[in-house]
Amino acid sequence: MRAREVAFKVLVDIETNNNYSNISINKNFKNLKVKDTEKGLATEIIYGVVEKKIYLDYIINKLSKIKIQKLSNYVKIFLRIGIYQILFLDKKDYASVNETVNLVKKYDKKSSGFVNAILRNLIRNKEEITIVNEKNKIDYYGVKYSYSRDIIKKFIKEFGEDFTEELLEENLKKPNLYIRINTLKTNKKELIKLLENQGVKVFEVKGIEFALRVENLKNIENNNLFKEGLFTIQDISSMMVGLIMNPNENSKVLDVCSAPGGKSTHIATLMNNTGLVVSRDIFEHKLKLIKNSVNRLGLTNVLVEKYDALVLDEESIEKYDYVLADVPCSGLGIIKRKPEIKYKEKNDIESLPKLQERILENASKYVKVGGSLIYSTCTIIDDENIDVVNKFLIQNKDFKLEKIDEVNIDLENQQNGYLKIYPNIHGMDGFFIAKLKRIR
Repeated sequence: MRAREVAFKVLVDIETNNNYSNISINKNFKNLKVKDTEKGLATEIIYGVVEKKIYLDYIINKLSKIKIQKLSNYVKIFLRIGIYQILFLDKKDYASVNETVNLVKKYDKKSSGFVNAILRNLIRNKEEITIVNEKNKIDYYGVKYSYSRDIIKKFIKEFGEDFTEELLEENLKKPNLYIRINTLKTNKKELIKLLENQGVKVFEVKGIEFALRVENLKNIENNNLFKEGLFTIQDISSMMVGLIMNPNENSKVLDVCSAPGGKSTHIATLMNNTGLVVSRDIFEHKLKLIKNSVNRLGLTNVLVEKYDALVLDEESIEKYDYVLADVPCSGLGIIKRKPEIKYKEKNDIESLPKLQERILENASKYVKVGGSLIYSTCTIIDDENIDVVNKFLIQNKDFKLEKIDEVNIDLENQQNGYLKIYPNIHGMDGFFIAKLKRIR
């Protein structure tokens, strides 16, 4: 099976079943017997089409008398694949057209002439057709960068037009891949050598001793160093949570929304496999992911439990030295990694703060006097971040924000006990982390 056909099947799965691209890719690639180059091209087409969906549909509407809403899923996806290749991938435009049209003939023969005509029309009129003519800034950004109008509106309201454009430009770039060294099983020098022997390019990360940036690390789950638990995949922003918590050895830690377990396993490693980290989540399949990580990394101080963070656990009240509430959020800081987030509507986002407030309120009950409560999200909007924390502090006088000394990322805010991390400023996933101390 060739790359374009693989891409087509995955994109149909995403479109019809509303699947996340990374989940659909993992599912469809699992037992696929194709060359790495074909897999690479398929992956590039899939992510490219998902990332640029609104822009691609804008082009289709310019080229076709039949508007996008009236086209079948198959035709829509064939056109998106063809247009994406012509505009963003191949230099051989007509070869792209022929490859795509041959695929149409296999799956939807009667539409092949229509798809062929649209793609050839694009090649002939590329210069004028690809310009976005929207005059309104919200519509212009929405089409050019492929975002829902609701998210663009929110960004402009929160950050202004210039910052928003910088952020949208940054989110077009490929995300870096970072790994966290498992210091229980290896050290930096040794792991760098082992990875370089595999042909992986390795770069040290300034200020974080156990983090490495890597390039050319393929088939990670089948990599023997990964399987042996010498490292795990984690972005720097996410590593900040464990660093800021800075737990003492032999402490008791509770992570109330733990899956897939990156922060729990980091905290357990920082504690040098001592004490106890209780790692909770509500979904069985997610608990399995956490257990797999715990076992692979050789951790013996992690207890994985099924529990709903929205339900107060009377037995855990005031039992923990550290509690982490890494709450469900809109994910607007990790759009580079999950491009589908760009299409979230207003309702998907506006209901979240109430959920976050309830989880934070419950989590706070589990903290001993003198203990720490960490609140974190992978989003960048105040509604889900500092506003939730401030509301909590008004209602809970026994907590206060505590100065963050463990990292030097957001010097403006960390003196006041929280970090705002933005992709376009800090060059990493967008994140928010607040450190609260229970004072009585």
